[in-house]
Amino acid sequence: MTTPPHHEPPAPRDLVGIGIGPFNLSLAALAHPLAELDTAFYEQRPGFDWHPGLLIDGATLQVPFLADLVTLADPASPWSFLNYLKSCDRLFPFYFAERFHIQRAEYDAYCRWVSGNLPELHFGHQVDAVRWNAADQVFEVDYTRLGKDGAGEALGRTRTRNIVLGVGTEPYVPEPLRPLVEAPGTPVIHAAEYLRHRTAFLAAGHITVVGAGQSGAEVFLDLLRHRPVGRERIHWLARTEAFAPMEYSKLGLEHFTPDYTRYFHALAEPVRDGLVSAQWQLHKGIDADTIAAIHDELYRRTLQGGWPDAVLTPGVHVRTATSGIELHLEHVQQNTRSRLATDAVVLATGYRERPLGRILAGLEHRLSRDGSGRPRIDDRFRLVLDRAVTGSVYVQNAELHTHGVGTPDLGLAAWRSATILNSLTGKEPYPLPRRTAFTTFGLRQPGLIPPTRRPMDLTPLGDGR
Repeated sequence: MTTPPHHEPPAPRDLVGIGIGPFNLSLAALAHPLAELDTAFYEQRPGFDWHPGLLIDGATLQVPFLADLVTLADPASPWSFLNYLKSCDRLFPFYFAERFHIQRAEYDAYCRWVSGNLPELHFGHQVDAVRWNAADQVFEVDYTRLGKDGAGEALGRTRTRNIVLGVGTEPYVPEPLRPLVEAPGTPVIHAAEYLRHRTAFLAAGHITVVGAGQSGAEVFLDLLRHRPVGRERIHWLARTEAFAPMEYSKLGLEHFTPDYTRYFHALAEPVRDGLVSAQWQLHKGIDADTIAAIHDELYRRTLQGGWPDAVLTPGVHVRTATSGIELHLEHVQQNTRSRLATDAVVLATGYRERPLGRILAGLEHRLSRDGSGRPRIDDRFRLVLDRAVTGSVYVQNAELHTHGVGTPDLGLAAWRSATILNSLTGKEPYPLPRRTAFTTFGLRQPGLIPPTRRPMDLTPLGDGR
């Protein structure tokens, strides 16, 4: 049973964050030294928790360690990854390890270190509603403080001039497979739950992995490495036409720059929608090292003669499934169908933006929406609200349709956080680069691409100098 609502002091905060994942944690870290800001961030989970089911031993981030919470906006921040290493006396070992891409588990530990040292973070707080108080010109945020068992203990309310939504994404399960995932005791899980069920799945007679992104590749590789030679009994299925490498060329990576984000935002809505689906290999492919490791492991299993009992088939669509577990498959290019009986299924089918409807229900009549019914988001990551609302609602990782493939990328976290803080304060506590890519993405990008730097005039040295 909850206690009566707790009302915080009447003076409104400057910013309230809803959700504490890497992106809002980045914002909190960069906001922390700005003494003029009164901020609070709320998260219903009891502590920071970043994809625990996919912290597979040896799995690395697909971005360099410089894509931490703060460095690309403030390299001198005390919340950088390098300062984390220094704080736990691991800087020299990291230096000699010569690792540009760190393990996911290490990134998670780094984020936990940051989250444990920021007093503005409030875990175990579930935000229930947000509304605009027109009389006082502030947002009101209602929340429930949760106990260790997850049950509500007390109600509370805080008032704020601005809000930032960082509620993240949620695992996506295709419609034909939802009944299996929801059926009690059925060994069909999303990859987000992989480590929790790993022991049981390794003991299964036959395993199927569905999905050809990085998560699917990592799960397949982990299963393969721990199954007996010649008795692997693994199928790996994918809808994509190939188990394709992620686009990781130097100029290809410039799609994850502020320059491209601004270019994308200025495009027409139909053009943006077409690009997001066409650019899947920029953010849904498999990194080359993982592909190489899979091939090496498969090849190693041929050394004693014979081929591993592993089937890798792209271009396959799972039409439906029975509780057996039997998957009904369709090969798109061949226009053929077949059935696959299996004992366990791991769905590496990706994530979708978590719906904002419940949280934003009190603002629904004030939201501006595009032709597909999605919220309009301006170039400073603010929901477009009616003019009567003087405060701002910022979003993090909910703007794929307006800002492009860089939206979920950790490499843009610090830049986006700094952009939000610069907008919020009306100042420039974090000066940002005007140019970030060698590529000029459009013929017309007024004000975005500065002129090239003029060569410095060098004074020649005279004789005897």
